[in-house]
Amino acid sequence: MIELIRFIFWLLFSLVFIYLGVYSLYLFVFSVTGKLIIKKAPPVARGFKKFVIYICAYKEDAIILNSAAQALTIDYPKDKFHVCVIADSMQPETIVKLKEMPLQVVEVVFESSTKSKALHKGIANTEEGFDAAVVFDIDNIAAPDYLHHINNYLYAGDVVIQGHRVAKNTETPVAILDAISEEVNNHIFRKAQRVFNLSAAIIGSGMALEYRLFKDTMAKIDAVGGFDKEMGLVLTRQKIHVAYADAALIYDEKVSNPEVFKKQRRRWLSAQFNLLKTYGATGFTELFRRGNFDYFNEIYQTAILPRILMLGLMPFMLLVSIIFPGVGPTWQAWATATALCYIGILVAIPGQFFNGKLLGAVMKLPLIFFTMVMLLFKLKGANKKFIHTPHNPTSH
Repeated sequence: MIELIRFIFWLLFSLVFIYLGVYSLYLFVFSVTGKLIIKKAPPVARGFKKFVIYICAYKEDAIILNSAAQALTIDYPKDKFHVCVIADSMQPETIVKLKEMPLQVVEVVFESSTKSKALHKGIANTEEGFDAAVVFDIDNIAAPDYLHHINNYLYAGDVVIQGHRVAKNTETPVAILDAISEEVNNHIFRKAQRVFNLSAAIIGSGMALEYRLFKDTMAKIDAVGGFDKEMGLVLTRQKIHVAYADAALIYDEKVSNPEVFKKQRRRWLSAQFNLLKTYGATGFTELFRRGNFDYFNEIYQTAILPRILMLGLMPFMLLVSIIFPGVGPTWQAWATATALCYIGILVAIPGQFFNGKLLGAVMKLPLIFFTMVMLLFKLKGANKKFIHTPHNPTSH
């Protein structure tokens, strides 16, 4: 009996090591390769595609007026882009002010709001004639040359392009960590993926799709949360690649409040694992039957843990292997995997974050780690109802 229990523990720890070890190697390879090899941006386009920019606005009246006004100032031929604000549950006075601007307002009120529903309404109220659709969140501010960069990729033949979302605020330790997390993901799951000719991971905003493809893809999506991840799966399953425009900057508000951070991450984790449950088995089918490694890679990304959990789990498992030698892989194996994980994440952090504020942010890591661990046990129901992430009007 003792030998059986010992074997079960050995098998369990070995499986955990395979999962975390492969993930650590994945982070290391993509992060380092993404630094060593730079994928060239396409040449300047010979013409101008026509864009419709959808701004999904749920409540938060104080923010949308500035965001909409900023979208109208994008440095691109004015007759070549059209702004459509999908105003969900907005105050009447806000609607009046929006309608005074040279843009389209689509008023909606849903019993249960989601971004998917909002975009479906936006599409239904859009006239024909657009070459591509761009999706912004209510807090997003595009860099003046954003559309020019997206336009270059479209002319180069790309039909789906994810822009480079960056933080517009780093006023609290939580916001700094959120900003760093965004940039780590940008580097490993977008920029570095393209080095291997894999699709960049789509985020919920700042992306552009050829318009007909956008309509067809959205028709297949009705997610409560994680519509962007589902979009990535739908596209790569059709062997449609997602490009990444590193220079196409879109400024996004980072979460400053720990409670808001917790609710946001709970929603994200729930959506991620729900998609894994729904699509997971199809990954191997697509890989072996159609050779679709891009789709398999997207499926794998729904099965991995947030990087902040890895920062805590890897040294913890290393400590366990030292205290209980012989239970699973050796401590040297865990030390190697831990080093790969940490190097992969550190290499992906942009240099500007290594400043005086970083120490204060790092001090928050243990609290956020334990918060994330607890969230793993509180995911039930989080993907059944839309969980809104409130924004701070003072940062706009």
